Amino acid sequence: MGHFFRLAYIGLTVLRFGLDQVALSGFRQGWVRALVRVATIGRRRRLDAPRGARLRMALERLGPIFVKFGQVLSTRRDLMPPDIADELALLQDRVPPFPGTQAVALIEKAFGRRLDEVFAQFDTTPVASASIAQVHFATLRNADGSPGREVAVKVLRPGMLDVIEHDLGLLYSLARVVERVWADGKRLKPKEVVAEFDTYLHDELDLVREAANAAQLRRNMQGLDLVLVPEMVWDFCTPTVMVMQRMDGVQISQIARLREAGVDIRKLARDGVTIFFTQVFRDGFFHADMHPGNIQVSIDPKSFGRYIALDFGIVGTLTDWDKEYLAQNFLAFFRRDYKRVAELHVESGWVPPNTRVDALESAIRAVCEPHFDRPLKDISLGQVLMRLFQTSRRFNVEIQPQLVLLQKTLLNIEGLGRQLDPELDLWNTAKPFLETWMQRQVGWPALVERVKNEAPRYAQLLPELPRLMHQALQRGREPDPALLALVAEQRRTNRLLQALLYGAIGFVAGALAAQVLLRWH
Repeated sequence: MGHFFRLAYIGLTVLRFGLDQVALSGFRQGWVRALVRVATIGRRRRLDAPRGARLRMALERLGPIFVKFGQVLSTRRDLMPPDIADELALLQDRVPPFPGTQAVALIEKAFGRRLDEVFAQFDTTPVASASIAQVHFATLRNADGSPGREVAVKVLRPGMLDVIEHDLGLLYSLARVVERVWADGKRLKPKEVVAEFDTYLHDELDLVREAANAAQLRRNMQGLDLVLVPEMVWDFCTPTVMVMQRMDGVQISQIARLREAGVDIRKLARDGVTIFFTQVFRDGFFHADMHPGNIQVSIDPKSFGRYIALDFGIVGTLTDWDKEYLAQNFLAFFRRDYKRVAELHVESGWVPPNTRVDALESAIRAVCEPHFDRPLKDISLGQVLMRLFQTSRRFNVEIQPQLVLLQKTLLNIEGLGRQLDPELDLWNTAKPFLETWMQRQVGWPALVERVKNEAPRYAQLLPELPRLMHQALQRGREPDPALLALVAEQRRTNRLLQALLYGAIGFVAGALAAQVLLRWH
């Protein structure tokens, strides 16, 4: 019954914001269009805003899970029209906090101890509230009972798993309906998109996983001295509660306040690009949710002007194969070798094997060529990737999730960098990383690097090599039992054939001898 009322509410919201008009022409069945027209007779509908804005407003009305779904959809620019993707990117988690007393009860349940046994002070008023969790400031209690270090406590919203499972079930049902009745349903792959969202949500529901992501990023960034990542207090990290070092900074979107504090805004823009490209091209492990709400700037004298990264629920990873693919694509792109870019798509299996390389090459050329005649500072690598993904829809290209996350994060970084410094030249800022990365990925440097990486395995194998060779030779000397049986059977057959042959020869010889004897007599 709960499913029915929720579906009814979703249906009414869809009609109120005129979302049926967005897809009405795409419905295959005439009766679906007729039914929608009948259902909307006499209803108040908000049709004055563009379709993307109406979709955004409808998702905000449907609640936090649908807001997060819209945020995930905004990253799939290979599937969404640009105007809708741009509107969905504006979605923010505007969720009222839950009571501090409830947060205290959740923390005590997670730790199995009273709150005052863990914290010397705990602020029940949250400093941040989102759809999945909220954050409180606190002070840990030392073993002797004295106040200890200041921390931030992230608490998962109560009952989130039940809410998510309920709404995910509805989304899967809606995806199946869309795939059946909408002409573009199969191309948009609604079930696959919901499954991707399912993965994101369940990853964000595990705060131990988020803490592990933060610890990895902190370790990777330690030598860079451009970004601060909070240290996790592992003794108090559970799937529903996470305790970390408290970070104090100014939101990066508050540019006027940062200028008043004396922060070099242009350097801040360059540093943001440096941090991102280091995470991607050096580490293959990057913060994939770098919107302004998750980024602050330190104004503490000890770390003045450094970035502060927060919220590590979504990270992107690139394998060696991903890096190799990206390296070759970049090399081909810089050489304007669009045929090679098209061939790489076919070789990687991202497009059907019967795809015409010349047609794909022509489409890629149409996207990339206009950018080479513009000043470098005006070229957006994120926009190039986005348009490539959109063009690839015609060729049924299977865009990999990790590269979609990369493109989405790159767009965030470019937008943030140019907001801080409109003259930011992303290409020249990124060029040293791209050159170093490409040298490591292709040619002799890459070969030497791979040999170095494999050296520990070789070192372990080499002392065992004589014994392994001896065992192999011994196995070569000792015939296989099946082979021995086959040889024995062959020998028996040979002896039988030999006996038959000798018998036949004896019979013929006997017959000839008999004839000779008869002639003599």
